[in-house]
Amino acid sequence: MMQEITQGIVAALCGGFVSFSLGLIGGGGSILAVPLILYVVGLHNPHLAIGTAALAVAANAYLNMIPHARAGHVRWKAAFAFAASGVLGAAIGSSIGKLVDGQKLLTYFALLMCVVAILMLRPQAARHERKALGPGVYPRLCGTGLGAGGLSGFFGIGGGFLVVPGLMFAGRMQIVDAIGTSLFAVGSFGLTTAINYSLSGDVAWSIAAEFVAGGIMGGWLGARMAGRLARRRGALNLIFAVMIIAVAINMLYHTWRLSGG
Repeated sequence: MMQEITQGIVAALCGGFVSFSLGLIGGGGSILAVPLILYVVGLHNPHLAIGTAALAVAANAYLNMIPHARAGHVRWKAAFAFAASGVLGAAIGSSIGKLVDGQKLLTYFALLMCVVAILMLRPQAARHERKALGPGVYPRLCGTGLGAGGLSGFFGIGGGFLVVPGLMFAGRMQIVDAIGTSLFAVGSFGLTTAINYSLSGDVAWSIAAEFVAGGIMGGWLGARMAGRLARRRGALNLIFAVMIIAVAINMLYHTWRLSGG
């Protein structure tokens, strides 16, 4: 009984940390939630951890979108276009991901984290002015959404680190708008992945609920800080990228040990 209570508290604290990241920069959902559920909460089945993280991150993304929407930072037409094609990609990607050996999937996941961290360290693109989206933008949004959704589903991640730069590139958005808009896509991708994994029994519902409960306060704090830290985002990305690399190295080490390396 005491072990279950402790695990629930740890899950809630991890959920708060992950949700803070989602609210602040629109990313860091499952890319942090999966290793936290695996190595901190103690849910050691990789597929179960991925399915649980996808559900928890989806719920937190939708909740975190509310304060961004109130601030006018969600471009709804772009969000629906990006998410609609991305959901198809997530369904395909998660179906393929379930067929891959769990330990190999973790290795690929850790390598993706390293790639994401390197991309975060690159100099940011010039700031786009806020303007209405023309009809020619939507094919780019759908194509980018399909690719981001496929990777999101395969690795069981919400995909915020893929969606935010995708929206900035395809929709020529300001980063603050891309962060707010990305949360709708992150929630949709994660929910699609979670449904697919739940059909195979790979969702720990109680852990997911505790993760979401802990994430409510973290997401609120992250959203409040997002606008204030826009000018310091380069420094924030540097810190976050270093943290992602550290987590990825830890995952690769655990996977290597389990494989008998």
